[in-house]
Amino acid sequence: MVPSPGGPVGAGGTGRAGRPEPTPAPGDAAHRYPRPTREELAAAANRTIPDLVTPGLDVLFVGINPGLWSAATGWHFARPGNRFWPALHRGGFTPRLLHPAEQDELPGLGLGITNVVARASARADELTAAELVEGAEILTGKVERYGPRWVAVVGVTAYRIGFARPKAAFGPQPEPLAGARLWVLPNPSGLNAHFTPETLGAAFGELRAAVVATG
Repeated sequence: MVPSPGGPVGAGGTGRAGRPEPTPAPGDAAHRYPRPTREELAAAANRTIPDLVTPGLDVLFVGINPGLWSAATGWHFARPGNRFWPALHRGGFTPRLLHPAEQDELPGLGLGITNVVARASARADELTAAELVEGAEILTGKVERYGPRWVAVVGVTAYRIGFARPKAAFGPQPEPLAGARLWVLPNPSGLNAHFTPETLGAAFGELRAAVVATG
């Protein structure tokens, strides 16, 4: 279900194969969907959005919690400047760069999205340690229920706190999660200046290579 290694890998700039990355054309999803207003964003605090999950996924991506843009639109990783969708494409998981509004295409590619904490906030650092610990327990139950092959937590600090793994690093984790292989990816938020679009794409690409190898 994961796109084959020979599929497109570049998006937004220059891809790993040296190709120019696509620019959204007029009329595509990026132009069809209006931006939420300031009032709509303010009203979105503490809302929840539905998980994007089906049984037997290849990879279940786990965000920290929805941002206000996601809560206002219902789309995961929706805020402009969030680099999840470009990293997903750069890493070879999607055949083209998807707009957040096209998230329903992911299950057909063997991919899904959920969050450690369900409630939306303007910043992830507004969450408490107790919320992250409770969220990790809830996530474990979801993984048991839906049985993805891999779980990829997108944010090492949230993983360290929620799962009591203070020394956890990026990449594959030694312990599984409810039978699924576990991987930790960098947070793709535009506030995470430690990672560029290129290094984020490379981190996603490492996960994809592992998923393909364990086919």
